[in-house]
Amino acid sequence: MLRAVQRLLRQHDYEPILFSSAEELEQHANINKALCIILDIDLNRRSGIDLRHQLKAEGIAVPVIFITGNGSHSAREAALRSGCVAFLTKPFSAEELIEPLKKASAARS
Repeated sequence: MLRAVQRLLRQHDYEPILFSSAEELEQHANINKALCIILDIDLNRRSGIDLRHQLKAEGIAVPVIFITGNGSHSAREAALRSGCVAFLTKPFSAEELIEPLKKASAARS
C-alpha cells in the first residue's frame, strides 16, 4: 500500500517521503514543513490517531489524511475528532486521496 500511494502521489507531481514506522516519522527533522501527512490508523504497535494527537501536542499542525482498512464508525469518529482533513477506507480511489491533498495544499499556501 505504501508504494502504491507513493506512485500515485508522484503521478500527481507530489514529492512523498515514506516512513515505515511512526518512530521514523517522529524523527524526521522537517515534518512540520510537510504539505500533509497520510497516516494509517492501524500502525505497528501504535495508533495513528494517537500519533496525530501527539504531533499536535508538540505543535506540529500539518494536515492529516487517515487511511484504514478498519472503516468502523468509532474509528471514523475518532479520526474526525482529531481534526483530519479526510478519512479514507481501503480500497480508495486516486481521486479520493488527491482531492483532500489539493485542499490541504491550498490551505497551506
